[in-house]
Amino acid sequence: MKPVAIFRFSPSEGPAYFADWLDRHAVDWRLIAVDEGVPVPLDPLAYSGIGMMGGPMSATDALPWIEPLSRLLRSAVAQDVPVIGHCLGSQLLAQALGARVRRTAAPEIGWIDVEAPDPASRREWFGGRESFTAFQWHYEVFDLPPGATRVLSNAFNPNQAYVIGNIHMGLQCHVEMTPVLVESWCDIAAAEIAAPVLPSLQSRGEILRDLQGRIAALQTVADVVYARWAHAFRN
Repeated sequence: MKPVAIFRFSPSEGPAYFADWLDRHAVDWRLIAVDEGVPVPLDPLAYSGIGMMGGPMSATDALPWIEPLSRLLRSAVAQDVPVIGHCLGSQLLAQALGARVRRTAAPEIGWIDVEAPDPASRREWFGGRESFTAFQWHYEVFDLPPGATRVLSNAFNPNQAYVIGNIHMGLQCHVEMTPVLVESWCDIAAAEIAAPVLPSLQSRGEILRDLQGRIAALQTVADVVYARWAHAFRN
């Protein structure tokens, strides 16, 4: 099987549990460290799938790798190479396909519930769960790209996840978290969580409360999401 390409945009936002899941299922993967200047590949057919992680930058920033990545993503979607984007990755995929990415009036940081409104997508992508508690850390949101189906939502930002062609997924929320990753973000961005002023923002203490239990529950969701996404891999 061809490897999965994993795009990393910041050294602080690696593949974490996404890579753990691929390793556990003997799926080869290649890290494309854009943050270290690694160029964007040209041919999506060199990979079984394309995964994108998060990052502190905006999809609308004038960064030299965004347009080459957008071309790769459009080509991947056109040729049915499965794409999955986490947070910034979901915004980059949406933008590449013609949707708007913008600042939100309700940024989300911490453990926040999301709902799966569509029964069919709920069964297929989330193991039948009507809702679950996801991890969030974002200041921007996406509009749904053409042809996309909203599969997760919440009261703060309605577009929490979408599916295109039933093989490509964009997740505004994070399902790839590990305890180490959560703790490192709390250290790196301590000022952002020092004094929450909105209901959608949580303090460090709340974020770290019952961390092991919350991560375990989240990873059971991630297992279902990643298994369904990988189902579309080509050999």
